[in-house]
Amino acid sequence: MSDSGFYSLKAERPGGKEYSFSELKGKVVLIVNVASKCGFTPQYKGLQDLYLKYKDQNFVILGFPCNQFGGQEPEDDKGIEEFCTLNHGVTFPLMKKSDVNGDNTNEVYKWLKEEKSGIFGLTRIKWNFEKFLVDKEGNVVQRWASTTTPQAIDEEVAKLL
Repeated sequence: MSDSGFYSLKAERPGGKEYSFSELKGKVVLIVNVASKCGFTPQYKGLQDLYLKYKDQNFVILGFPCNQFGGQEPEDDKGIEEFCTLNHGVTFPLMKKSDVNGDNTNEVYKWLKEEKSGIFGLTRIKWNFEKFLVDKEGNVVQRWASTTTPQAIDEEVAKLL
């Protein structure tokens, strides 16, 4: 799958619309698996701040809601969107709820984990709000654990813009 590259990927948006990654050519992209009932959920605000700061400089954040960690995303897509908008003012694109580990892993996360494994070479996503940073050429340049805040990666994002 690696040879197909980042820009050949697609993800499903809520309502069944397709999001084609070919739209992301020339942009810096931060991809995060998100959940609304997690200790890290306040990071939504930090992600939104980062998005607003750089979105006019070809920066995009894609949120992938997932319920695989402690059942912390019990909402359906509509509920997730309402929660994110009302509580955190999220305006960056959220994808349809999907799996980031296991047999039903969405194709984006299959690719990301193949490109950049985590600590000790483990590929699986350990918890909500893990982050992958992709440069303007579609290469995964960084992967951060849930504990790394959006503010802490601001400098890395800025360097790529």
